[in-house]
Amino acid sequence: MKKLLLAIVLPMALLAGCASLSGGSEPAMMKDGMLVNAKGMTLYTFDRDVANSGKSNCNGDCAVKWPPHMAGAYGQAHGDYTIVVRNDGARQWAFKGKPLYTWPEDQEPGDKYGDNYNKVWHVAR
Repeated sequence: MKKLLLAIVLPMALLAGCASLSGGSEPAMMKDGMLVNAKGMTLYTFDRDVANSGKSNCNGDCAVKWPPHMAGAYGQAHGDYTIVVRNDGARQWAFKGKPLYTWPEDQEPGDKYGDNYNKVWHVAR
């Protein structure tokens, strides 16, 4: 009986786990005219990133200061959202070909303290 129960329950649990890993949610959403992540935090673009180049020019210390908006292993490009493979092999979301980042000094949803930082960081719209 235990084997039969395992034979039924285990595949169902695996399917449920796979469904939750596949995402289903958008990599970002529009709120008040700007892109935000799932926590409502503002997303930014970097002028030194070349749209549709498939790469980020913010690595190392830059990526510590401006954390990339990461795509999970199961995230899939769709619509205006694509995935950039970073220098370290990690996957990052891009919007209209431009990689997306957060700014740690934004503490609350709606904060946009990184906008126009050094005249090269801008709220993603």
